[in-house]
Amino acid sequence: MDLQKKFLNESEKIAFDRDHRKKINHNMGKYEMAVSRGKEQFSDLETARCRAANLKHKILNNLDKYLIEFEGHFENNGGKVIWAPTARDAMKEILAILKRIKATSVVKSKSMMTEELDFNEILKKKKIEAIETDLGEFIVQLSGEKPYHIVTPAMHKSAGDVSKLFHKKFNLPDDSTPEQITAFTRKHLRLKFAEAEAGITGANFLVADSGAICVTENEGNALMSMSFPKVHIVIAGIEKLIPSLNDLQLFWPLLATFGTGQKITAYNSLIFGPRREGETDGPKEMYVILLDNRRTDVIRQDRHRRAMSCIRCGACLNACPVYRNIGGYTYNATYSGPIGSVIMPFMESMRDYKHLSYASSLCGHCTDVCPVKIPLHELLLVSRKMSVDKGMYTGGEKFVMKNLRRILLHRNLMNMNGGLKNALFRNFFTSSWGPRRELPRLQPKTFNSLWKEQQTKKRKQGKTEDL
Repeated sequence: MDLQKKFLNESEKIAFDRDHRKKINHNMGKYEMAVSRGKEQFSDLETARCRAANLKHKILNNLDKYLIEFEGHFENNGGKVIWAPTARDAMKEILAILKRIKATSVVKSKSMMTEELDFNEILKKKKIEAIETDLGEFIVQLSGEKPYHIVTPAMHKSAGDVSKLFHKKFNLPDDSTPEQITAFTRKHLRLKFAEAEAGITGANFLVADSGAICVTENEGNALMSMSFPKVHIVIAGIEKLIPSLNDLQLFWPLLATFGTGQKITAYNSLIFGPRREGETDGPKEMYVILLDNRRTDVIRQDRHRRAMSCIRCGACLNACPVYRNIGGYTYNATYSGPIGSVIMPFMESMRDYKHLSYASSLCGHCTDVCPVKIPLHELLLVSRKMSVDKGMYTGGEKFVMKNLRRILLHRNLMNMNGGLKNALFRNFFTSSWGPRRELPRLQPKTFNSLWKEQQTKKRKQGKTEDL
């Protein structure tokens, strides 16, 4: 089954799952209330968004310069930068490091980058244990699932679902409270931090003028993943750069507000490199994997390059009425929701993922909530046009559009008998209209016909009055 058919089949199923809808609406409702409060910290939110958008635009226009600047500063700090054109290249380099240090286990903070690499699955094949230390990621790992959401991996699970999972996996009481589960997980993971030979993290931002890595979190697990193991490996997309440390006073509050509704996240760490002489903690070795993985293909596009400004706050997913009905798994993609629908056709395949640009109501709410002002709904329309320009449509679609164009461009055909038009309408559009909606009935006469009749009637009445 191709991805489009799979998407339609799974969407049909999940959209009418009342239990799923209840969980998502509950979690989204809490998020919306928090974000409303978080936005109050900005005296001029629109100006803050414009500044952030302009800074990211500046980075993308001069990406080569800022990447080299970052590399120079980070390596001067004692770290090593590794350039990875593809996900396969990145994993090859990571596995080489882990093999050299004879790693048997690694601890991971939450990172969507590792999802691009199929990191956990590949390490499992190499007999290396990869432990997710973010509570949400830990939950979906125990479930044998992928993250449901960019920011909130276990958004699709209720407290009851999680307590049942921990009862099954660890024999905790099946009515355990969130506090009890959190306390157990904290204790369970402490030993893992101490035993792991390497720590893996992503990066929310890379600072060009100082070679610093910024990691934002609410649990402190990333901090321990960086400081306990002897080796720290950062996997970051090339678009994660910001020009200066001073820019964090803008980006950190924006990410916190639009990501979780906080004024600032609980832990915001700046890491400049490995442990230096005289320091008591931190890794002995530190690497930054700069991953392209077809990001340059997106940046090369005149319009879509703006999507690479994304700071992965997840706000567009929470705003999207389609995502809120069909959930994250139906997209069958690393990145879901509006931002995923925009970038996945370029990062994977336009032919395989073009259907995601149609998974939108084009209401524009995703654009309205984007903290860096990415025009997401406009880019979805551009993607649709690109797929058509490349001939990615079926014979049936071509037949319908060709004949529809013919009808719309000829007035006599537009004014044809209403019964005939309705018959054609039913034959060609009933299936695409869907079984749960009633196909509208076309009126017997068009506006053009009615107007002509009215004007004829007025002329005749005028002549009668003259007589």
